Amino acid sequence: MIIPSFLPMPRGAFAAAALSTVLATAALFTALPARAGAPSDPVVSARLIDGGPTARGTRMAALHLKLVPGWKTYWRSPGDAGLPPRFGWDGSRNLGAVSVMWPSPSIFDSNGLTAIGYHDELVLPIEMTPKVPGRPIRVESRIDLGVCKDICVPVSLSLKADLKSSATSPVIEAALRRMPLSAARAGVGPARCEVTPISDGLRLTVHLPGAAARGDRVVVEPQDPSIWVADPEITSRGGTLSATTELVPSNATPFLLDRGALRFTVLGGAQAVDVRGCTG
Repeated sequence: MIIPSFLPMPRGAFAAAALSTVLATAALFTALPARAGAPSDPVVSARLIDGGPTARGTRMAALHLKLVPGWKTYWRSPGDAGLPPRFGWDGSRNLGAVSVMWPSPSIFDSNGLTAIGYHDELVLPIEMTPKVPGRPIRVESRIDLGVCKDICVPVSLSLKADLKSSATSPVIEAALRRMPLSAARAGVGPARCEVTPISDGLRLTVHLPGAAARGDRVVVEPQDPSIWVADPEITSRGGTLSATTELVPSNATPFLLDRGALRFTVLGGAQAVDVRGCTG
């Protein structure tokens, strides 16, 4: 069984129906066998890299994916098509908090739809906090992700590693240098928001001073990942990039929005820019 590579997501009055379609497709995607519909040869190989201890007492690791040319996988917010990776750490020992760090992604446009992710190779840094400081961490992970070319296939990875190295990893350090710039470092902001209730949620416009020099796309992420976000309409004026979108919760009603918890990522330039929160 195969899954179409792109899933249209209508706007406005159809947003709630689109949300149901996306959730149903996600359930189907993750329920399929790991290699269902996949080519006879593997399209992705994976390993965990040990990146050694940090000065904060945590340990660095990374998921290292190599994709067959022409195939791609997805960022935490995949755009109009695709599904973000899902991580499970059951069975790990001495593992407390886990923080996944996302290098600047690429934009893929096809048939009027936009997907956001990575091609060829991905090193995804992961910072892990041990329950008992100074002791090794035994990682046992299950990672579900989608890989796509003309079709999309689900891949389920089971990876294990003992994190006990005292050495840093040049591969992970290189990936960390590709992390999005902070708004302050990029000279973007402060962000200003305008929020208006609509019949099934909210209309949000964010203004990002200085962002026009950094890219031409804006990804909007609310704190609650179940909220459907329409593809933003982008305008640029006097160096300010503005994005207007609609936010639709699962009950399709207006809601109280925590502006400080919003996350905006400017894409399209040499390096993404990560903007946290807005005022107004």
